[in-house]
Amino acid sequence: MSSPSDRYAQAQDAASHPQTVAFAARQRFQLDPFQVAGCHALENGRSVLVAAPTGAGKTIVGEFAIHLAMQSPTDKAFYTTPMKALSNQKFRELVDVYGPDEVGLLTGDTNINGNARIVVMTTEVLRNMIYADSAALRDLRYVVMDEVHYLADRFRGAVWEEVIIHLPPRVRLVSLSATVSNAEEFGDWLDTVRGDTEVIVSEVRPVPLEQHVLVRDDLLPLFDDRAGLATAQVNQELMRIRSFTGSTYEANRQAQSYRSNRHAGRQAQRPPRGGRRPVRSANARRIERMDRPDVVELLERSSLLPAIFFIFSRVGCDAAVQQVRRAGIRLTSNEERAEIRAIVEERTRTLQDEDLGVLGYWEWLDNLERGVAAHHAGLLPAFKEVVEELFQRKLVKVVFATETLALGINMPARTVVLEKMEKFNGEARVAITSGEYTQLTGRAGRRGIDVEGHAVVQWTEGMDPQAVAALASRRTYPLNSSFRPTYNMAVNLIDMFGKGRARQILESSFAQFQADRAVVGLARQVREAEESLAGYRSAMACEHGDFPEYAAIRRELSDLEKKNRQDANAPRAARDKRMKRIQSLRTQMQRHPCHRCPDREAHARWAERYWKLKRQTDRTRRQIENRTGTVARVFDRVVEVLETLDYLRRDDDETLLTEAGRTMRRIYGERDLLVAESLRQDLWKSLDAPSLAAMACCLVYEPRRDESNTGERGLPRGPFRAAYDRTTALWAELDDLERDHQLPGSEPLAAGLAGAMHTWARGGTLDRVLIDADMAAGDFVRWAKQTIDLLDQLSIVAEDPALARTARLALDGVRRGIVAYSSM
Repeated sequence: MSSPSDRYAQAQDAASHPQTVAFAARQRFQLDPFQVAGCHALENGRSVLVAAPTGAGKTIVGEFAIHLAMQSPTDKAFYTTPMKALSNQKFRELVDVYGPDEVGLLTGDTNINGNARIVVMTTEVLRNMIYADSAALRDLRYVVMDEVHYLADRFRGAVWEEVIIHLPPRVRLVSLSATVSNAEEFGDWLDTVRGDTEVIVSEVRPVPLEQHVLVRDDLLPLFDDRAGLATAQVNQELMRIRSFTGSTYEANRQAQSYRSNRHAGRQAQRPPRGGRRPVRSANARRIERMDRPDVVELLERSSLLPAIFFIFSRVGCDAAVQQVRRAGIRLTSNEERAEIRAIVEERTRTLQDEDLGVLGYWEWLDNLERGVAAHHAGLLPAFKEVVEELFQRKLVKVVFATETLALGINMPARTVVLEKMEKFNGEARVAITSGEYTQLTGRAGRRGIDVEGHAVVQWTEGMDPQAVAALASRRTYPLNSSFRPTYNMAVNLIDMFGKGRARQILESSFAQFQADRAVVGLARQVREAEESLAGYRSAMACEHGDFPEYAAIRRELSDLEKKNRQDANAPRAARDKRMKRIQSLRTQMQRHPCHRCPDREAHARWAERYWKLKRQTDRTRRQIENRTGTVARVFDRVVEVLETLDYLRRDDDETLLTEAGRTMRRIYGERDLLVAESLRQDLWKSLDAPSLAAMACCLVYEPRRDESNTGERGLPRGPFRAAYDRTTALWAELDDLERDHQLPGSEPLAAGLAGAMHTWARGGTLDRVLIDADMAAGDFVRWAKQTIDLLDQLSIVAEDPALARTARLALDGVRRGIVAYSSM
């Protein structure tokens, strides 16, 4: 029973924050302190940044903002996410609460009830609405930015900053982030650009996480429980295993097993699946890893399912499912298998039978009925959504996934297994970071179901338990801006605010805020150095003459003598010239009045310190010059390119958009300038719909690092090749122009998928297209949807009505079959 003071505090809280109390009463769980603090801040009329671990329940604060909006007859709330899958999931959740009439979904290729009072959308959609001054922004009261730490993404991160900077001041912002080490810095910036923002940081997981290392078939704790959480001391048994040879460890295990069996009066335990018996040779040097089926069975016996195995390759995920299948493992009951089949058939009923065969549907279904699945970007989105739903319903027990599953989708497990502590980043194998480890293991532990979650790291040869413990102990990683001005951003800002104000707005970006913060520290170093330099100058002062001048002669003489010794093979003329200068400096030094000073060497030591510190200080000053106004300088270069190409024009002191600039306003994407110039030069007007789809694909497609350049092979015939050559030549001209203006330029067009996209747009079958594309169905769908996004823009901005019609036909040709499928 609570005390009178507790009851009084609760009554006071209810009186001052009635909406929070009413909202909390509707939740399945009692709100955590950080969730209550976030709701209070919103009810007090403030914006809020909530940084908390994965699975801690940050989205409750975003949902409370929606609750507040719905208390008014007109207020709106937008909920933004970085991925369409997340948007779809949140849309379904909000429909369950508020009904289909009140909730909309906008994800570029999906438009459901877009004028609703609650709209879930990808962040890019909101950015485009802001630049278009959409009527939907009227009455907007709250914007929730889920996974706001995505602004560190080097490809898409700028969109988050654009939205944060440009949202109307009346809009309250709810920023939800993973735990980052500089949340206060990010919060300070939000407070600067949005005003009145409260920062709430929680590092407490709602479900505690137990850390294990799987050494053969032993689940050993990573940390020594006796040491206490505060010390996070590594389990000394793991350290002994690392220092022993494999044979020592095996000998200890066998002796332990023998004693155990003798005591129980039993024969030796059965070997693990696959017939492998313990190594008995004294020459053994390594600890064998358990096969995946054995690990699955171990987790099942230990009541540690459902589990997610993170495998950093798609091929590895698919192979793992096959290994479990071949081992004959079934993790489901007859009732569960019937439920799985019913759900799968309902979710995939719109897919054509011939496509199901190409997609390996029957084997995939059989694996699901066993309770096992893969989850990666190569899967058809429809299949991924089914896997997510079945896992959430506890019907699928084991998922083998790439790290993309860790990015926000609600798929908590009891256990997360990491087979390796390194991954291939496209160029080399690199160790995973503490941030990645936190994100991956954050899936372990289901609130309201599990008492604790479990993270299992499999032992690998050469593993350092201390390094694993360091990753597991650090819960945070820094959030760094990836913001950079684009051509589309420049014309939109100049059109809305004028060049001067646009420049000021960009100087308020988080990128510049962080650079300026760094400058503050560097400037402090310079100030401290200047004080030291003044002291050094005083200490080397000489009554005989100008000692800095004398020291400069000595320094140049010393440098030349050193160079002369090192450069013995230099041409004779160069050596003679250098010797002549050395002789001249020796004469100057001997004739200088300071050369006769009795304290000359003491002064010289101070002079050496002076020149060394001065060099360092000059370097720091250059760093400050380079950092101050970094974003605005890039903006100026972007504007210069746009003026050169007549997208912008100066009129007296004002910079105005030309007609071409107005077209550029509505073109979004990495190749905004190339698309705008191609339209202006009519490079694509001779293309039919399939060829235009192929051209759009060339503009959005990014080949794999290991993909060879196919050149002319496989390109569509007819007018496409001439249009492709002209577009490539235009790209080269623009790339040169950008580099002339000290901008980074861009990658050349990639035609690797053009032939397959052309075939698909003119009605080709799925099996032929996937063979031509040499890629998984999920990858093809992803590139097809990006092609659709660009074709949609072309259908709107093209001034030539015929080209606009062709773009719409091309869009319809691509958006069919598995590309058109949506679970919504």
